[in-house]
Amino acid sequence: MLTVNGLSKGARITPDAVRHYARIGLLVPSRDPNNGYRLFDDEALKRARFIRRAKGLGFTLQDIRTLFSYADNGRSPCPEVRAIIQQRIAENRASVTELGELLERMEDALERWKSMPDGEPDGDEICHLIESVA
Repeated sequence: MLTVNGLSKGARITPDAVRHYARIGLLVPSRDPNNGYRLFDDEALKRARFIRRAKGLGFTLQDIRTLFSYADNGRSPCPEVRAIIQQRIAENRASVTELGELLERMEDALERWKSMPDGEPDGDEICHLIESVA
């Protein structure tokens, strides 16, 4: 049996993450009757490692809860894993595109602002640099 710290080291996650996962039910500890410490078995270690790997691939804790539900009920979570990762790829591609567009707007604004003088708030404008951007 592992304590919070032992599980965190074995799974390479923080003790706070272990406590959080236990609080939301992704990990289920028992209690040491002598001191009340949370104790985790080998299954919890496997789950904690799975959580770390899944999060590293962009899965949310809710996604992981769903995958655990499939596995706990004897059903393969693999089709769901594929569907979720396809969705995350599409979301990330859209985010990358949006970030690229934002970066261009920022660089264009900075280039325009190089030739503009500093201004003082005059009651009509707060910062004429930002307000000059269409």
